[in-house]
Amino acid sequence: MHTSFAPITGGLSPVSLGLAWADWAWHLAVSPGRQMELAALAARQGLEWAHDVARSSEDDAAAGDADDDPRFRHPAWAQWPFNALRSGFRHAETYWREASQTPGMTAHHADMTRFFAKQTLGMMAPANWLATNPVVLQDAAESGGAHLVQGTMNWLRDATGQSDPQPAGQVPKYRVGIDVAATPGQVVHRNELVELIRYAPQTSQVYAAPLFIVPSWIMKYYILDLSPHNSLVRYLVGQGHTVYMLSWRNPDAADRELSMDDYLRLGVFDSLAAIGRLHGTKQPVNAMGYCLGGTLLAIAVAALARDGRRHRDLPPLASMTLLAAQTDFSEPGELGLFIDESQVGFLDEITRGQGYLSGKQMAGSFQFLHSRDLVWTRRMREYLMGEREQKNDLMAWNADTTRMPARMHHEYLTALYLHNALATSSYRVDGRAVSLADIRLPVFMVGTERDHVSPWRSVFKLHHLSDAEITFALTVGGHNAGIVSEPGHANRSYRIATRAADAPWQDADEWLAAAERHDGSWWPAWHAWLAAHSGAKQRARALPRDAALGAAPGDYVMKRYAE
Repeated sequence: MHTSFAPITGGLSPVSLGLAWADWAWHLAVSPGRQMELAALAARQGLEWAHDVARSSEDDAAAGDADDDPRFRHPAWAQWPFNALRSGFRHAETYWREASQTPGMTAHHADMTRFFAKQTLGMMAPANWLATNPVVLQDAAESGGAHLVQGTMNWLRDATGQSDPQPAGQVPKYRVGIDVAATPGQVVHRNELVELIRYAPQTSQVYAAPLFIVPSWIMKYYILDLSPHNSLVRYLVGQGHTVYMLSWRNPDAADRELSMDDYLRLGVFDSLAAIGRLHGTKQPVNAMGYCLGGTLLAIAVAALARDGRRHRDLPPLASMTLLAAQTDFSEPGELGLFIDESQVGFLDEITRGQGYLSGKQMAGSFQFLHSRDLVWTRRMREYLMGEREQKNDLMAWNADTTRMPARMHHEYLTALYLHNALATSSYRVDGRAVSLADIRLPVFMVGTERDHVSPWRSVFKLHHLSDAEITFALTVGGHNAGIVSEPGHANRSYRIATRAADAPWQDADEWLAAAERHDGSWWPAWHAWLAAHSGAKQRARALPRDAALGAAPGDYVMKRYAE
């Protein structure tokens, strides 16, 4: 029943939503003073709206570039009656931003009601509808209705699951292994969960210490090896690094019992052992993790620090880099709005039957978080103005979804989001707790300014959990675009500063005020840091012939399953 009901609620627990609404409604019902405050606020917003409507459009300074909402920046929104619609909507936003909060509510329920009030208003915004959007009406008139017809065709194709017609003779863009994930390399290790890719050297000399990359298991690895011009992997091998990349297999129903320990053992430790067999177990390795891959890497490094040299078959680590990766989930951002005991139980019911959480279900959650840009604005342009969004490599990668096994998905939500076990030194590996305080490796961390998945202040919290030397870089962009930030990309900048080992605590705002700003990509700064921890350069050596199991990108990244 829960699985069948999930599409109606967007995968959200109706109990969790009902509890948040009840918390708001009951506290408001027994608070006459709050009711009077909100009534006064409604009256004040109504009077201000009437004043806005009475002003001439020439005096409407809130339209155009002065409006902080990009949906209303077109000059047409300054004309009657659209200026009245825009102004009424903005005053409604102001009212519900305040009205969705009532003293006495739990913080979690208060965040949920504020978010859903914003989402409901966003759905009803005048910019979303033909009759109330002057830009759409103007476009329809200028095109003689042709764009509306094209938009209707776009809607029909999406509603029936048809793809847009391909121009005759045109080759599909962004083919894996040809247009993206195209950096030359070989698969050198494979088990039931991962393939390990070693990329071919592009320089005559390479640094002694190889780099091992752990991408998130909820995404295909080639986010870090997109088109040749913006591939982080290609950049690194071009700078003389020997790069190894994990490629996770896309799990299916038979993998329902794979656990977090399995991902740690088969993904990180088994791959490190394979690198040790190729380079020797005494050669240090630099390790980098992205998103949840970074969280998993931090767990692995803490477990290795706990166990000392018990893992003698693994090479030692020289450094750790975490890209947009949280280790403290006390403030996980908007994604945390949907994580409570009721929601986890609801998701458990969904995954119990199918054995996994599908990529489509995960994508729906992210669309819900950013519905203004990913849903309403996009549909307005595609269905009302007939403008199909032009695909790029990042969008093609984003559509290449992966799955999460039921057991691992439950463990990761419960341990990290609900209990914040890693930050409280209660996360267990092989039945024993690990602590981030044991990490003494030099650390390089990257946060992105507009990251709603791993907010940079949450990423920054490792400073409080470990006394290791930490170099932190804060770059412009979001969770993906801020990381895929190649040199030469326009309008890029970052801030960077290093906290020495055992130095005094500094909070995120103090760091932000003191960190120096630099124009350009953060990649060269990381390369310089990485090179300092990679030993002397030596002659590049070809991969032994018997070590190659097949050409990159390998088999696992190519496997797709019907959702």
